[in-house]
Amino acid sequence: MAQVVARWVTRRTVGAIADGAFKMLLATVYIAGAGPLGRLLGAPVWLMVSSGVALLIGGGIAIGYTRSRSMRTYTQLMVAYDGGWVLAALAGLLMAWQGSSAGGEVWIGYQTAAPVAFAALLAAATPAQTTSDIHAEVPAR
Repeated sequence: MAQVVARWVTRRTVGAIADGAFKMLLATVYIAGAGPLGRLLGAPVWLMVSSGVALLIGGGIAIGYTRSRSMRTYTQLMVAYDGGWVLAALAGLLMAWQGSSAGGEVWIGYQTAAPVAFAALLAAATPAQTTSDIHAEVPAR
């Protein structure tokens, strides 16, 4: 059964918008500080800029679909995204503790690929059914 979107502004909707806005803010920081941040993390400047662009696009798409995708879909995708982020951060930290200089690249690499995957899955998700759609399907009596 399709989910009904009765109210547009809910806690989950605010959370989805905040998540997209945070990605866009992080993107701005990555792009503006690509050189210094790249040196700090051991990631090349091109990867920092690529990650910033991916986060900017992913965050914008996430905000753009808040009215047409179910919040259940958003929640599942955000949990998967954040779970992957934690795993990438842990992998990067483990690599750094072992003396590898690739930990920052792993972490930033995840942040380059994951927003694109998130946006693609969100765009491919079934649109949420609105209250007006349901009324159009119910025959008049």
